[in-house]
Amino acid sequence: MATPTVRRLQLGNELRHARQKAGFEQHEAAKELDCAHSKISRLELGQGGITKGDLKLLLEFYGVDPADMQWMFELARTRSTRGRWTGYRAVFPEWFRMYVDLETDAESIRHAQTEIVPGLLQTEGYIRALHTGSVRADDDSVDRVIESRQERQSLMDRATPPAMRFILSESCLCRKVGDDSVMREQLSHLEKTAQRNDVDIQVMPFDAATQTGGISYDFTIMQIPTSGISSSLEFVYVECFDDARYLDDKDAVSMYDRLWSRLQAAALGPKESQDLIRSVGQQYS
Repeated sequence: MATPTVRRLQLGNELRHARQKAGFEQHEAAKELDCAHSKISRLELGQGGITKGDLKLLLEFYGVDPADMQWMFELARTRSTRGRWTGYRAVFPEWFRMYVDLETDAESIRHAQTEIVPGLLQTEGYIRALHTGSVRADDDSVDRVIESRQERQSLMDRATPPAMRFILSESCLCRKVGDDSVMREQLSHLEKTAQRNDVDIQVMPFDAATQTGGISYDFTIMQIPTSGISSSLEFVYVECFDDARYLDDKDAVSMYDRLWSRLQAAALGPKESQDLIRSVGQQYS
């Protein structure tokens, strides 16, 4: 079962696709539903709910096949899970919670990182060293960060985990977090993870000969499957210190997809990257 956030996004995607296929504009759908134009816009963006009666009216107006309607009725039943962001999960800032839902339901995750090891690949010691000493951290809050991040990492242990691809700047390997033992364990974990069939880790070396300016941008591209009539959802996640952007515009997604392809071509291959990870790790022996 998809998370509530993703179910709303999927329903919005289905409704947008159905409306466009039928040849209607948003204002025409709003007139049929006797509501404000903004309501249709919010529905299609996955930002609002809809009653079963209104959904049935819209789908009939769009001429959707009754066989496809049941899927959309199921999506419309989404409700926020009570207590979902309490306890240790409350450590996630509000602007990051949508990312956690998208990550949970993704079938493909591509992540480019510049300075530190990505969260999905961090060891407990690395996480603790990264957050200990923060002006906002105490022992309890660091423990909650560790627990919440380990829950995110559990998606890698599923029977069918998402396909995960990482492009890391060599800085991620060389930026010392914690003491030698922390780095030794972290790099050993990276090397072992890179040997999995469902994970590719490529390193962008400092001496890469190809133009690599794009590696200065951290971003994640996620693909979320849908069983309806429209295509899979694709999002680009770009984070800053106190906020984040979620991009699903086709042009924006295509731009980051092209950037990913350039970085992938410039980075070391998976085997060469494992060799470099091992070599850096040996410096902490």
